[in-house]
Amino acid sequence: MSDTAHAVDVVVRPGQDIVASTAEGLRAEWKKLMQPGAAALTVDLAGVEMIDSVGLGLLIATHNTLGKSGGRLRVSGASPDILSLFRTMRLDKHFILEG
Repeated sequence: MSDTAHAVDVVVRPGQDIVASTAEGLRAEWKKLMQPGAAALTVDLAGVEMIDSVGLGLLIATHNTLGKSGGRLRVSGASPDILSLFRTMRLDKHFILEG
């Protein structure tokens, strides 16, 4: 058995708006998932209708944390309004937006 760490892709589905009242719980949950070796974290935004400035901050902090270890943040299942927000904020230059 090898001791070599294997890259891991993790998918999270908040299923709720990513706003100030939910961000701290999500931050704690995602931090547990971003252990060394996490190559990518995909946040599936199906069911998410709103992301406020605190939620954007959480996604940016997650992106930065993953980037330090060579990982990437992917965002999938975002509504057209949320995709438009990401593009307006130029976050599509930093996150991988899927679907």
